[in-house]
Amino acid sequence: MTERRVGGTEGAGAQVEALTEPRCWELLRHAEIGRLAVWVEDHPEIFPVNFTVDRGALVFRTAEGTKVSAALGDAAVALETDGPDAGSGTAWSVVVKGRAQQITDSAGLMDTVRLPLLPWQGGAKGKFIRIVPTEVTGRRFPIVSPEWWRTPLQDVPRSAEE
Repeated sequence: MTERRVGGTEGAGAQVEALTEPRCWELLRHAEIGRLAVWVEDHPEIFPVNFTVDRGALVFRTAEGTKVSAALGDAAVALETDGPDAGSGTAWSVVVKGRAQQITDSAGLMDTVRLPLLPWQGGAKGKFIRIVPTEVTGRRFPIVSPEWWRTPLQDVPRSAEE
């Protein structure tokens, strides 16, 4: 993918920039939290995960449960992370799509325990999962002022039921 500017209609003449794959990886290396999208039975589910980049893949650690079962199932997974660019008035979003694999071999586990995987939630997190990407995409876009979205109806009093 090459970096390019795409004309947009969002915001005041906003421009959306498609990010190169190397730039996406650079952003992923500095991100800590993502949202893992998996397919559970007959519907999608999203789980926040702490992750790190390792050898062209994403790795996270977790406990046994729905997230692991779904991630290791037949369906592909996606992980999305995003954030603002400090002081620039822009934000970015990166999506990694691929297949999840549990790391179980001794050498892989020894390498993985050295990674900076620091889950927010305590407890046993003995499952190490690697997302091997099939697609990495990203975009950068201007952040518009909240006033851009203000409508005359926002100041209208609402009923007490809300």
